Amino acid sequence: MPARALARHPVSLAGVVLTTASAVGFIALLVALFFGLFDKSPYASLVVFIAMPALVLLGLILIPLGMWLERRRIARDPSAAREWFVWDFREAVTRRRAVMLIALTAVNLVIALVASYGALHSMESPEFCGQTCHTPMHPQYTAWQDAPHSKVACVACHIGEGGKAFVKYKMNGTRQLIHVISGNYPRPIPGVGDLRPANEVCSTCHWQNKAFGDIIRVKRDYADDETNTETATILQLFLGGPGAPTPSGRAIHWHSDPKVKVDFIYTDHERQTVKFVKYTDAQGKVREYAAEGVTPQELEKGHSKTMDCIDCHNVPAHRVAPSAEQAVDRAIAGGQIDKALPFVRREGVRLVKASYANEDEAVRAIDQNLKQFYTSQGRAADAPVNAAVSALQAIYRRNVFPTMKVTFGTYPDNLGHTTSAGCFRCHDGSLVAKDGTSISSDCETCHKQIDAPPPPK
Repeated sequence: MPARALARHPVSLAGVVLTTASAVGFIALLVALFFGLFDKSPYASLVVFIAMPALVLLGLILIPLGMWLERRRIARDPSAAREWFVWDFREAVTRRRAVMLIALTAVNLVIALVASYGALHSMESPEFCGQTCHTPMHPQYTAWQDAPHSKVACVACHIGEGGKAFVKYKMNGTRQLIHVISGNYPRPIPGVGDLRPANEVCSTCHWQNKAFGDIIRVKRDYADDETNTETATILQLFLGGPGAPTPSGRAIHWHSDPKVKVDFIYTDHERQTVKFVKYTDAQGKVREYAAEGVTPQELEKGHSKTMDCIDCHNVPAHRVAPSAEQAVDRAIAGGQIDKALPFVRREGVRLVKASYANEDEAVRAIDQNLKQFYTSQGRAADAPVNAAVSALQAIYRRNVFPTMKVTFGTYPDNLGHTTSAGCFRCHDGSLVAKDGTSISSDCETCHKQIDAPPPPK
């Protein structure tokens, strides 16, 4: 039977129409995309590189399916059976049809290749990660946009280089996509991911052997009194480098020295509860430290990991402020909130910590309540008050996401120990070796406080 006869089935005709229309639509949208007629929305890429090629593929599947259904229908009536058509290349019409078939096949292959590349590129973009999966990843995407790594694509850290990592994390991404579609995902999204070792990801940009030496950090805190009294804490941090101690003989970054190895066992998902540490020095000598009363059974149920950069720098790309107080203090120190406004620290913390149903309600309440407070104090809503309102609204938008149950302190920051256990996960004196020695909890192991110079007379 001639193929054109089999292709008369409605399913095949629908496939021909769908394939042709989708292919033309894909080419038109692709040209429009290249000429910048779409904005940077990830949904444009999804339509052009995923939805349209999927329709082309669906149409190509429908064509042979309809032909098979037509053949089966005719098979029920033997009198309707016909012989298969014969390609006779001596006829000009056959040669034209063959050339047309080859050309259309080549076009479809080009479409498939371009679409595959486009789909891959689209799915690796930060916009796809943060906006396509808008609700679950909204906190992380918002924080990433206002972080030092905002120019680094998500996949650079969460996947890294190499085919093995690509397959593993894309398979994991497929599972996560199913959870997003079904709405079956945790709220909040867990903060510590199963990242590759830092030397395979971070070290592609960061030189892990760099020696920083000592650096000075000034931490400014403000009181809740009328004048927002400032307290400045000046710390000399002994950063050093791997195998490169500072003049004090100490170095925080010795933890990342490739000549030594620190393994630990933690018993919670966020890696805040460390029960066992095994330290192997450059000569291969091993020392083990365990929490008091911990049993071998508890350790077997725990999770083992070799320490690397991410265990301290655990929120380098999307940091949610560990406390409302710290977020407001930083805004005052940075000049976004005028320190001269009476009680602005107290009122600011109160407003951003309050419970709101959603972001819109929070923005309105912060605006109304702060202006109302200063009006009651006999002060109009002048420029400093309006600036404080804008700064507090930005703090809320940047750190609080009611839908995902994310707020200040949801994700512990291990770089320090003021708002979470951080360094004290190991350096709190509770991890003891068999000979009775413990991991140091001396403050000056990592830093030294420096007295502030007297104010000028």
